[in-house]
Amino acid sequence: MRVPHVDPQFSARPAARTYDPAAMREHYRAEGIAERELAADPYEQFTRWFEQAVASGLFEPNAMVVSTADAAGRPSSRTVLMKSFDARGFVFYTNYNSRKGRELTENPYISLLFPWHPIARQVMITGTARRTGRDETAAYFRTRPHGSQLGAWASAQSSVVGSREELDRAYGELADRYPPGEQVPVPPEWGGFRVVPDAVEFWQGRENRLHDRLRYVPGPGGEGWRVERLSP
Repeated sequence: MRVPHVDPQFSARPAARTYDPAAMREHYRAEGIAERELAADPYEQFTRWFEQAVASGLFEPNAMVVSTADAAGRPSSRTVLMKSFDARGFVFYTNYNSRKGRELTENPYISLLFPWHPIARQVMITGTARRTGRDETAAYFRTRPHGSQLGAWASAQSSVVGSREELDRAYGELADRYPPGEQVPVPPEWGGFRVVPDAVEFWQGRENRLHDRLRYVPGPGGEGWRVERLSP
């Protein structure tokens, strides 16, 4: 029997199956969203959807794709965990010498994507990234597990490392220096970015690929927010 989405020329090879991405699709049957149902601002609307994502049991609902670009406009993306959000913006932490840290120093424009595929939703945010203050950074760093605090010191994020053993050795030396219960100082090159949005889009999957896309943008004169519907 032919396996669906498998290229026949490879199906006879032991343990070798090639799947056809063009034939892979899901049919979204979720209820839509209407402008009248939205909160007055994107932060309250995000709170509603984030709470629903958490309640759904979604794995790491605070995981987001962070996209940056260098001074020449060359982009890069990676998945990062959001650690807080409020009316001031969305916050994540990193090594400022990492690739994203360096790129945001050169070019502060950024986009965030929350890909909540199991509930057929996405939230897309564009804006500007600003460094958090050291007091805020230190307060968050103290909440991290002891091992994660040591990891922030052991890893020169995005730099080339000779081997896994070299990384593990650096961590082991730090573990000896700062045993459990010992306060670990905040690395000087480590800290937060707060993303201040200039647009926030809420995407709800619908049947026949006619998705709902509602985007908050600044209101007239930059006061408040208005909502515009985008064609899917």
